[in-house]
Amino acid sequence: MQPTQNTWMNLYPIETGNFKLDGGAMFGVVPKSLWNRTNPADSNNMIDIAARSLLIEDGNRLILIDTGMGDKQSEKFFGYYYRWGNYSIDASLKKIGFHRDDITDVFMTHLHFDHCGGSVQWNEEHTGYEPAFKNAGYWTNKDHWEWATNPNLREKASFLKENLLPMEESGQLKFIDISSGPYIAKSELGFGILLVDGHTDKQMLPHITYNGRTLVFMADLLPTAGHIPVPYIMGYDTRPLITLSEKAAFMKRAADTNFYLFMEHDAHNEICTIKHTEKGIRLDKTYTFNEVYT
Repeated sequence: MQPTQNTWMNLYPIETGNFKLDGGAMFGVVPKSLWNRTNPADSNNMIDIAARSLLIEDGNRLILIDTGMGDKQSEKFFGYYYRWGNYSIDASLKKIGFHRDDITDVFMTHLHFDHCGGSVQWNEEHTGYEPAFKNAGYWTNKDHWEWATNPNLREKASFLKENLLPMEESGQLKFIDISSGPYIAKSELGFGILLVDGHTDKQMLPHITYNGRTLVFMADLLPTAGHIPVPYIMGYDTRPLITLSEKAAFMKRAADTNFYLFMEHDAHNEICTIKHTEKGIRLDKTYTFNEVYT
């Protein structure tokens, strides 16, 4: 289950903007006395959350994995999420010499608003919506698209039509072929993909082999380093017992093969490795992106 090694590639973390979420929701049934040690809550019980995307420069392709919340929602909407810091997609791209119009592909691990909200923006007249990356194909998978556009009541508030329908209406929507899943060794975008169903149906986790290491974009299977113990599962997951089995299998493989885990939602740790201990899977080391890939 090793992803294909690409011959030439550059990787860049792209900070799209930090926010906060309720610590209890982020840790489900795990007591606060435990999770507060690794993810300290503020006076409102909110914990720091990142929306860290990954940019892959691979030959003539410039692939952006996830796009954060975006900025088109109302102030009332954003008021629930206590945005903090000065990050944005445009500023992060500019820092490394790119512009959003350079992006050729936007890969969305899943279509919850904090992962794809930045994929769509207001049009110039502020009368409707348009793709935020005008030269890019937008990649999801057909099963998850159906799940998101015909949502269950539990997830309906996370699948926002204004984030989704403009991708289809523009003709830029594309579907990854997942028929060989749950692990696709080489997708249309060149990297491996693991499909997981516990958080939401057919979430996709990219596996990127680069400089002799396998980097896994963890999305919502492992939101932060504080979630490394296998039973530490978010209250947001639609099928927590499936998450439990998927996470146990993945974490064992990650510890056995020394995967580097890229954490989208950890505001204070970009990458970690994990190890086996007598108490189960635990944190090995944390790294900045530049410590691993320079």
